[in-house]
Amino acid sequence: MTTVAVTTWNGRVSPVLDVARQVELLDVEYGRVVGRRQAGLPGADPFQQAAALLALRARVLICGAVSRPLADQLIAGGIELAPFTAGETEAVIRAWLDGTLANPALRMPGCRGRRQGWCGGGRGGHGRGCRAGGPRRALPGRAGNA
Repeated sequence: MTTVAVTTWNGRVSPVLDVARQVELLDVEYGRVVGRRQAGLPGADPFQQAAALLALRARVLICGAVSRPLADQLIAGGIELAPFTAGETEAVIRAWLDGTLANPALRMPGCRGRRQGWCGGGRGGHGRGCRAGGPRRALPGRAGNA
């Protein structure tokens, strides 16, 4: 089973992870959500935010914009990032389950693959040049990866 976290705000992916106050946690098994719960986040400094997210033990984090220091802490803690994601929470969850999170309609404005410089980063993020998409590795529980 894989735990996927999606930062949320008003039914959408929270636009900035560093100040997000709520996260939706999904337990995913064989491409299906088998459990779902919400948790609060401090939304304060990056170190507190990272500690709270790491304590939730999610394997994947789908979020909006994220600062490099926070992304680095999460990646070092073993979380696969799918940053710079935008859209309604339910549509984003469906896209992750279907393996279509790279859909340009679910990317934050300005994150279209042409930008030079940092746009995510690390093991599961976009890295330099912002190749829009979700985690790079196939993960247990994702559709098509049973």
